Amino acid sequence: MPLTHVVRLDHAETPGVRRRRRQVVAAVSVGGAALLGRSLSTPPGSKQFYLSTAAVAATWTAGGLLSGPLHLGWIESRDSTLRRPVLTPLATGVGAFAVFYAGGLVARRVPVLGDAVFRVLRFAEEGDDRLVMATTLVNGLAEEVFFRGALYAALGDASPVLASTGVYALATTTTRNPALVLAAGVMGTLFGLQRRASGGIQAPVITHLTWSALMVRFLPPLFRAPAGHEHAGRPDLQSKP
Repeated sequence: MPLTHVVRLDHAETPGVRRRRRQVVAAVSVGGAALLGRSLSTPPGSKQFYLSTAAVAATWTAGGLLSGPLHLGWIESRDSTLRRPVLTPLATGVGAFAVFYAGGLVARRVPVLGDAVFRVLRFAEEGDDRLVMATTLVNGLAEEVFFRGALYAALGDASPVLASTGVYALATTTTRNPALVLAAGVMGTLFGLQRRASGGIQAPVITHLTWSALMVRFLPPLFRAPAGHEHAGRPDLQSKP
């Protein structure tokens, strides 16, 4: 289904519900962004890292659920019936990963971007594989509940794709990592278009989780230097035993 298509469903909200949603979203946006920045300032693989990222996920999720009703969304099949989106967002997540992997091949040769990506990947390389994957998926789900769920709905007709992506990228600036901000801008736009096209969060959730899982699993080796060598002027990312 083209991302420019909009599934028109009755998600109209009363002024009171919209006002409450906006109040919750405003407060949670500030608090969640602050916690996000703090989480990536903790040592990779540390107890503080896992606790702080759990707090970020809990904040986004609570804010999304407390703001008001959320919707999963639908897509129109070839026989004009509505169904929940599954395969298309799954394929989109794989495609997005392929694009980012190709971008990684370029980024590792650009000192500024390579260093930024390196700092993020340290959390995957130096942490427990299972905990890192769980943390990644839980936070991805929480972000969609809040940014493409509560925030998108709170914006109403005020350019929700553009505005929600802007807030998403702005929240990511607290990490002080240009690679994460760039990824938030690109993927936030894609997730927002999926939200608009389907009328709910299921499509962006599936795409986000697919993309995130592949990134955590396959991107770190791309930036891992051979033992005894420097990578872009930084200490090696050594292979795990």
